[in-house]
Amino acid sequence: MPEHDGGFTFRIDTSDAGKRIDVHLAALIPDLSRSLAADLLRRGDIRVLGDVRKPGYRLRIGDEINGRIPPPEPTPFRPEPIPLDILHEDADLIVLNKPPGLVVHPAPGHASGTLVNGLLHHCPDLTGIGGERRPGIVHRLDKDTSGVLVAAKTAAAQARLSALFKDRAVRKEYLALAYGRFRGRSGVIDTPIARHPTDRKRMSAQDHGRPAKTLWRVLEAYDGMALLHLRIETGRTHQIRVHCASMDHPVVGDPVYGGRKPPHHLPKGVADKVKGVHRQMLHAWRLTLRHPRTAERVVFTATAPSDMDDLIAFLRRSSGFPEDAPLPPDEPLDNP
Repeated sequence: MPEHDGGFTFRIDTSDAGKRIDVHLAALIPDLSRSLAADLLRRGDIRVLGDVRKPGYRLRIGDEINGRIPPPEPTPFRPEPIPLDILHEDADLIVLNKPPGLVVHPAPGHASGTLVNGLLHHCPDLTGIGGERRPGIVHRLDKDTSGVLVAAKTAAAQARLSALFKDRAVRKEYLALAYGRFRGRSGVIDTPIARHPTDRKRMSAQDHGRPAKTLWRVLEAYDGMALLHLRIETGRTHQIRVHCASMDHPVVGDPVYGGRKPPHHLPKGVADKVKGVHRQMLHAWRLTLRHPRTAERVVFTATAPSDMDDLIAFLRRSSGFPEDAPLPPDEPLDNP
């Protein structure tokens, strides 16, 4: 049972025998995530009959678990009044439309001015939840990728949302502009992704990499490029950018995977317009998941930022498409 100083003692009976200790503790103690329980077990802050055990230890009848949960680690990140485009907010989560150019969390070279700094200003209680160094963050978008991003406001919500992403129980849909003429209207890229063998800052499609699957559909085909609706079933680093480049259809403006320089065959007016693009034209358009408290299915949609919206409007005018057509059509993008 929990003690006043944050310590606790539990005895294991028949009903709990055979359970993993990290899973059992996370279910038993409010605001203790499974990952934090695993860290405390490895550090010896939680012990079984006085012995250090691994997170995967299976409990036995008569085991006595003793431990203490240290106070939340103070975050080294300072709150900053960064404007946030909030799509939804409740007691458990906050959903944002992240603009391009905004780094999600502090890292070497980006100690301030990040989304986390803005979240800490907007939600002061985020500090130290779950013992995490990235308070509230359960998934990321690249700096120059825009769109829907969800963050947790409590340790319990962070643990549940993290589990949803890990279990691939979140539907992630994107819009992208990509170069080239596509042979078909839709398809699946099921190619593993790994760190590039010589450039450690890049990823690449490789047979020995981690499984990665991207579904795509051409929404509109312009002269020399196309507007794509994509869904990723996995969440590998740079997945859409790598997969599009592996098809020889790099994302327009992508400085890493070949989309920065316009192809020679583009009409001059379009080529001149694209030369003004300075980031990948990739937008996290829609996110569908189960709410961490109610388990209700919720859908969050973000409009494309002005630079991408303006480029799409220009390409539509150049190719004869109606500029006011909805993007994308409200139809599922599933395995063909």
